[in-house]
Amino acid sequence: MTTDYYAVLGVPRDASEEEIKKAYRKLAMKYHPDVATEEGAAEKFKQIGEAYEVLSDQQKRSLYDRGGDPMSQSGMPGFNGFGGGFDFTTIVDAMFGSGMGGSRGPRSRVARGQDRLERVSLKLVEAAFGVTEDLTIDSMVVCSTCGGSGAADGTKPVTCRTCQGRGEVTQVQRSFIGDIRTASPCPQCRGYGTIIEHPCPDCYSEGRVRVKRTVTVKVPAGVTTGNRIRLESQGDVGTGGGPAGDLYIELSVQDHEVFARRGDDLETTLEVPMTAAALGAELQVMTLDSEREDCDPENQTVTVTIPAGTQTGARMVTRGMGVPKLRGRGRGDLAVTVMVVTPTGLDETQRELLNQLAAARGEDGPIRPTSSKGFFGRLKDAFS
Repeated sequence: MTTDYYAVLGVPRDASEEEIKKAYRKLAMKYHPDVATEEGAAEKFKQIGEAYEVLSDQQKRSLYDRGGDPMSQSGMPGFNGFGGGFDFTTIVDAMFGSGMGGSRGPRSRVARGQDRLERVSLKLVEAAFGVTEDLTIDSMVVCSTCGGSGAADGTKPVTCRTCQGRGEVTQVQRSFIGDIRTASPCPQCRGYGTIIEHPCPDCYSEGRVRVKRTVTVKVPAGVTTGNRIRLESQGDVGTGGGPAGDLYIELSVQDHEVFARRGDDLETTLEVPMTAAALGAELQVMTLDSEREDCDPENQTVTVTIPAGTQTGARMVTRGMGVPKLRGRGRGDLAVTVMVVTPTGLDETQRELLNQLAAARGEDGPIRPTSSKGFFGRLKDAFS
């Protein structure tokens, strides 16, 4: 044997597969006829391809190292002259990765299923304290008739006669550097290597069917709009009975007629009679906890102290009566904003009493407009 394939690629005889592939990529791109201009580049390119074909194949390399002729053993004409040929798929695999050069054998009918996204609307109390929901969805499951094989009962896939089970067919094109062979998926079996001659009557050879099923979703306390819950392997089953994808539950929280949520805090508004705001009072305010079926009676209401002289906009905060913290400890706060209600529909007695109060406070005369200065202006005057 006259050709030293290791010398052609410039690698030692104990070179690894990665070193051989790396050397080949570098030389193939340098001497490719489309880019190389120096004399003898085409011949050099053929030698590089032949060397890589031998050294990248364990059996051929082993035979070559023992002094045999790997090209004659392969049953291929080789690279001797322009009448020879090479596998273009192998070259593309080496230069750009195996995924570029074709399927390299039959592909499996079994594939992972797709992920699914479902949306669930929750009441505020459910989002705050958690809930367990049964959700009905349409999804793909393994066909019970064929068990995922896709073939009718008592039958099985047969070997494709076109590709002989390889899943790919080879096309040969003649060029000035030899015959170029390219592999592509078999058009008859679509690359599977087998054909289902008698498809399952329920899934039509897909190995899965669509059904309605119920999934139990456990929503943790403290979730909010936009949060997602991932249920592993609860999505669609793949073709051929392949593993199921995941199911994602996207949550949306409905508005509440009494409480507004601000992060982990709850906000509400309390209308207070003018007399209570003036004299002060202690009022019972219903909490969000009161809407829970298992609510502790002590948490149904909280006592809000209204100091004497409270004005509209005053804010009273009760610690730890807001929304439980998601993935954390403790709860947010409950904030109550006071709105002082001016009485209407006064009778004569009530009007007379208010007139007496106004006179006693010196408020029965003309009312002067307040300062036109803004808040910061009045603050400046106060410090002056």
